[in-house]
Amino acid sequence: MKNTLLTIIFFSSTCMVAQSDYKTVLQQLDDRAGFYRGVANEIWEFAELGYQEEQSSALLQQTLSDEGFTIARGVAEIPTAFVASYGSGSPVIAILGEYDALPGMSQKAVPYRVSNNAPAGHACGHHLFSTASAAAAITLKNYLAGTKQSGTIKFYGCPAEEGGSGKVYMTRAGLFDGVDVALHWHPGDNNAANPAASLANKSAKFRFYGVSAHAAINPEKGRSALDGVEAMNHMVNLMREHIPSSARIHYAITSGGKAPNRVPDFAEVYYYVRHGKRDVVMELFERLVNAANGAALGTGTTVDYEMIGGVHELLGNEVLQTLVYTTMNQLGGFEYTTEEVAFAEEILKTLNKPLDLRGVHDIMPYDPNQSAGASTDIGDVSFTVPTVGFSTATWVPGVYAHTWQAVACGGTSIASKGMLLAAKTLALTGMQLLDDPKYVDAAQKEFLTKRGSNFKYIPLLGDRAPALDYRN
Repeated sequence: MKNTLLTIIFFSSTCMVAQSDYKTVLQQLDDRAGFYRGVANEIWEFAELGYQEEQSSALLQQTLSDEGFTIARGVAEIPTAFVASYGSGSPVIAILGEYDALPGMSQKAVPYRVSNNAPAGHACGHHLFSTASAAAAITLKNYLAGTKQSGTIKFYGCPAEEGGSGKVYMTRAGLFDGVDVALHWHPGDNNAANPAASLANKSAKFRFYGVSAHAAINPEKGRSALDGVEAMNHMVNLMREHIPSSARIHYAITSGGKAPNRVPDFAEVYYYVRHGKRDVVMELFERLVNAANGAALGTGTTVDYEMIGGVHELLGNEVLQTLVYTTMNQLGGFEYTTEEVAFAEEILKTLNKPLDLRGVHDIMPYDPNQSAGASTDIGDVSFTVPTVGFSTATWVPGVYAHTWQAVACGGTSIASKGMLLAAKTLALTGMQLLDDPKYVDAAQKEFLTKRGSNFKYIPLLGDRAPALDYRN
């Protein structure tokens, strides 16, 4: 912690953005807050699943194109992926944006559960993620144009973060080669710029094939594919006693037959394997494959599997993290209106929680020891270029991601305030990276030291083509 504080003191005492430029950037974002809220709300209404974000991607592309960015569309063989670029030369600053929604999460912006029969909803706030990132990219473009200095701003339109590993394909395609620093953020229930941790993850669908028969007249003729799935699941569950305690294995039977009086000749189970180190994930995944093969042998069936996704863990960068934390602290948090407090109190009743706005009014204390709980395809980006992220309070404190409450909060003015803070933090951080090469140089040095001199990037999903139908 001592070194972290020294880093904060060092960077905060050198080459901070000029006060006049600081105010200009903040004013630009405040002046266009209504516009950006409109963009976010449109994407919230679109609520498109991963690799199906045609309207969301098109809206963001048009927004950036109207501001003078050059758009490369359909990159990495993904129709809804794009890169918007402005400027030339170094430093090259990437800003990431996500815009996919989650299935089965439809909701309205009200503090009680209502189904509106939509196929998906923004339960992870990616409509805010993409819009704030685009707003910051546009603001940085304006700043760069005014200074006439060298520098390149790139907005990465990243589809299918929710299980589709979109950024892995973009990383594998070399789209981050030549980038000096990558910035990202994520909606949350408080304002925080702590070093984030994440779990490496590998996922696949295991498909068993048997022989169909009448379950009562001639069951001896059948070989149940569902038996294969169940035998595999049983062996994997026995494995749990003999794997690292920090590993996670999840599964769902996605096909198990249509009627009990027919021996099913096809069954499928979808598996995730997670751990804080990708090497452990790869080892555990091979044990899953062995369990599947053993299950097939024992049940007289056959099995194959399709890789669906695979992501690295996050590689943190303390230089960049302390810079972002200092910047966020300069900005501070924000206040709720009376109406927003009332909304917050009502939605927290559904979770049996009291309202505590400390993480909204302020920035959470710096904590370098964050534990990993989820996975993100930003992990692959972080092993390619120095990467940093943070979160802002777009949801009422106490609301979790991937819930109807998160969807509801995402359609309110509370979310817009958190989104604006994110845009300001990204923009001011980017300005400092443009103005002072010491930040980029120090971040690159730390990055190369942590990653190791012999590192070779190998995507966990192998050489498969983008899984554009991974939800089927």
